[in-house]
Amino acid sequence: MQRIGYILTPGFTLMGLTVMGAFELANRTAKQQEYQAVMLSEHGGQVQSACGMSVETAAFDGSYFDTVMIGGGLGIHGPSPNLLEFLRASMASSRRIASTCSGAFFLAEAGILDGRRATTHWRHVARFRMQYPTVRVDGDCIYVIDGPVWTSAGMTAGFDLAFGMIERDLGSAIARGAAKYMMMDHRRARTQSQSSALLELNAKSDRIQAALVFAKKNLHTTLSIDRLADAAHLSRRQFCRRFLAETGRSPAKAIESLRLEAARLLVEGRLPLATVATETGFADRERMRRAFIRAYGHPPRVMRRNVQAMGSEL
Repeated sequence: MQRIGYILTPGFTLMGLTVMGAFELANRTAKQQEYQAVMLSEHGGQVQSACGMSVETAAFDGSYFDTVMIGGGLGIHGPSPNLLEFLRASMASSRRIASTCSGAFFLAEAGILDGRRATTHWRHVARFRMQYPTVRVDGDCIYVIDGPVWTSAGMTAGFDLAFGMIERDLGSAIARGAAKYMMMDHRRARTQSQSSALLELNAKSDRIQAALVFAKKNLHTTLSIDRLADAAHLSRRQFCRRFLAETGRSPAKAIESLRLEAARLLVEGRLPLATVATETGFADRERMRRAFIRAYGHPPRVMRRNVQAMGSEL
């Protein structure tokens, strides 16, 4: 059985704490207790969250933990010397150490991230880079693995990190089963962007949102203005006017963003690039290549090579 020590600091977020639910569901899926979670804090006892709820914790001691994790809070506060000492000791004694969201600041302050790749919530990336210039920050990934150190972006990205750990420990079947318990229709790749094309388009009305959801589900098909207008239950003229007003983009540009997001995920796998182009609605590899260069500055082949190189470092 693997023991996970999850460190709580005053003002922690409940969303960060719920990441432990992924390991609980892994136990249920495996039909035995593969993980035991222990809540930790510097002094033990009750630790209050940002919303006022308190959680009972055990004080730091010499107990062994296979994995030590630390989350962040709504604000970023300096860690105590005892917390930094515990993190350094855990780095030396535990199999792996991890942070979610702004918890990366604690690992960086302890020196654990020096010279390593790491990520944190997109809102904190600029400050993090300025404060810790020796850390190679990837501000766009969902989560990053560098040797025994795992870091994730904010909020729900912690679940992606947790399921990544479960997959490595117990296999993909257990990870998928635990995710299914949580009604997650898919688990995001660790290199997926923290941003979402649907969120960025920010449709204000249900009708335009319905058209975008329809488009995302049918990227492999030809998405004409008439099909999108039908999905929105609007005339062609009304649809074009309202779409531009709500999203600030033309339907063609918005659909390209959705196609690029989907293609970027598939490019990280092993599908032939011609198949990726077909599955995401690009007419051919060349059109997909030009779209990647416009959006990301390099073609799909280079992105795939970079992802594979990151994997080989693990």
